[in-house]
Amino acid sequence: MKPNCRMTVLKPMLVIFCIGLFSFSSKRGGDSFEIWLNGKMMLQQVVHVSSGVKTLHLNPASANDKLEVYYRHCGQVGTNRYVTIKDENDNPLKVWKFADSNGNSQAMSIKLKDISNLKKNKDSKLNIFYSSSELPNGKLLASLAVSNETSVAIK
Repeated sequence: MKPNCRMTVLKPMLVIFCIGLFSFSSKRGGDSFEIWLNGKMMLQQVVHVSSGVKTLHLNPASANDKLEVYYRHCGQVGTNRYVTIKDENDNPLKVWKFADSNGNSQAMSIKLKDISNLKKNKDSKLNIFYSSSELPNGKLLASLAVSNETSVAIK
């Protein structure tokens, strides 16, 4: 093949290769969180893939029931971490502060009984927020519908 002819063939192939290469996007990192109830995962969400705010229907079956929140910033545990329960009007009802993780204590544990005691009436919904030094404005994680029924569900 002549050099001129070879360039005519290689240029379009290079353009097609580059288009194919850049058509895939890789969203590495990003924030993610999980909410667990008594060792059972209730919700797992990647923050940059917004699928709306889920409602967790919870019922305290025993005084020892606990909700655990795990939040990761680009795979790392945050510092100066807070979990806040707010009412439907965004008024903070209770704030829990958690120590910085030393590698073993990534979970932010809250007794479900403490959350259910914050309900004003049987139909009120509570919202669970997370904030940290990395996320000072906070993030709504889920709505909580705490009842005395005997089931747990996600909507």
